[in-house]
Amino acid sequence: MKTSKSTKIIYWISTGIIFLFEGVLVALTSQTEFAKEGIRHLGYPEYFGVLLAILKVIGALALILPMVSPRIKEWAYAGFAFTIISAAVSHAAVDGFDGQTIFPVVFLGILATSYITYHKLLRNNSPALKTV
Repeated sequence: MKTSKSTKIIYWISTGIIFLFEGVLVALTSQTEFAKEGIRHLGYPEYFGVLLAILKVIGALALILPMVSPRIKEWAYAGFAFTIISAAVSHAAVDGFDGQTIFPVVFLGILATSYITYHKLLRNNSPALKTV
């Protein structure tokens, strides 16, 4: 079965957004005072932010690199789903339901889009998932 070009485009755009927000942006900003204050505001210890940043960068790389096995990608998707849901719950518990709560929910939709299109491409053994 042939995979449509639009599925490949949607996969790479959604996965690229995840990579930029959860990998690149986290790597560049996780040690800023603003990020540390955000972790403290939610009631988490500072070391949790460091651990979370390291795991997010590893997970983002796992999703974007084509040579990573599908099993590892599954773990990365699961890890991102847990952290995104936890972020929404944490913000709702501390600040109530506001923009800080909505953003993770929207981002969960982007993650779900990446996950669904990834499985469509995987099922069809698409060259879009192979090394360039």
